[in-house]
Amino acid sequence: MSVKELIVNAGSSSLKYTVFKMPDAEVLCNGIFEQLGTPLPTFTHKLPNETGKLVKVIDKMALTPGADHSAAITTLIDTLTGKEFGVLDSMTEIAAVGHRVLHGGEKFSGSVLVNKQVEEAIRECIPLGPLHNPANLMGIEVCEKIMTGIPQVAVFDTAFHQTIPEEAFMYALPYKYYKEYGIRRYGFHGTSHRYIAKRTAAFLCEKYPGKYNPDTLRIVTCHLGNGSSLAAIKGGKCFDTTMGLTPLEGIMMGTRSGSIDPAIIPFIMKKEGLTPDDVDNLLNKKSGMLGLTTEDPNNEATSDNRTIESRAKQGDPRAMLVEAMFCHQLTKLIGGFVAAMGGADAVVFTGGIGENNPQYRTRVADKLAFLGTQIDETPNALRGKEVEISTPDSKLKLLVIPTDEELMIAEDTYELTQNK
Repeated sequence: MSVKELIVNAGSSSLKYTVFKMPDAEVLCNGIFEQLGTPLPTFTHKLPNETGKLVKVIDKMALTPGADHSAAITTLIDTLTGKEFGVLDSMTEIAAVGHRVLHGGEKFSGSVLVNKQVEEAIRECIPLGPLHNPANLMGIEVCEKIMTGIPQVAVFDTAFHQTIPEEAFMYALPYKYYKEYGIRRYGFHGTSHRYIAKRTAAFLCEKYPGKYNPDTLRIVTCHLGNGSSLAAIKGGKCFDTTMGLTPLEGIMMGTRSGSIDPAIIPFIMKKEGLTPDDVDNLLNKKSGMLGLTTEDPNNEATSDNRTIESRAKQGDPRAMLVEAMFCHQLTKLIGGFVAAMGGADAVVFTGGIGENNPQYRTRVADKLAFLGTQIDETPNALRGKEVEISTPDSKLKLLVIPTDEELMIAEDTYELTQNK
């Protein structure tokens, strides 16, 4: 049966949404509310044009100063049911609402229908996801209040990684910290990694009939953007991932440091007189690409990889350093996962950087040549397209597959509310 679903991703000061027609996965509209709770909140709404491409019909429209998530949902409902830009006759057409939730701890290994027990469990995970879980929970509660009686589904970033074995998720700390506080590797971007694993298996089995078995396929998925993580996936299940207790661990990112020597933290605290909150802010919001481009006499600091790519082409040494560091870390992490899985069939690039930076992919492929990787620069030159970028005889396949986390949430929501 064809139904319409609203997919919501609530951040601390933002709210992204997509309306899907399922099970055909037709996108009817999407958009974002930004700077909620501030003096200058805005609203952007997109509709498909005659070719199906989503285009802005409302572009950063100003909202009432201080407008919060509840006000955003009210504005969204008015827009979705309005004559000018609406896609619904009434909100009764929405069969379910799917929510992205950052942290489910060890409580959830899959998506679930929301009830009071689920809400309480999300609340209990706030210490593990202090920036995101309160906003995710707020989105659920606001939708419940305004869209009374419509089923809500929670889809957790951490759920896909719950198949990681103990030797991969444990830290070498006193065991009591795991038992008492749940300190372990949880991993994030799980919805993206799950989508890419599923799509990669379909892509390879269709293109190379009889060569690959989804149940034994070994993949390294590289979700690269302002936030970045890698995952080692065996037979569709996560075997290891780079992010840890929080999204800070792993490869360097836009503003996050990624993995560093833990002794650096007390060293800087003593030198600079910083508090724990100061260090948390430093590592999460002032490091990574942004940190490496600070105090540059020639350019402003930036966390935008597009700007860094442009500067590097012009010979800027800081930008070139960022690119070299990123590619070095990326290659090292891919190689480690390949070794841990005892080999790999494919490496897949996704996310804003992974889908749109051909030269990163070339540099990594060149370093992985010892694994039998051969890159084809003609398809690799494409940006944002689903394509194989390795040659037909490359032993280790290289793919670019655009991620679609919203679709994954929509599919889970449909499965839980319509098929069960």
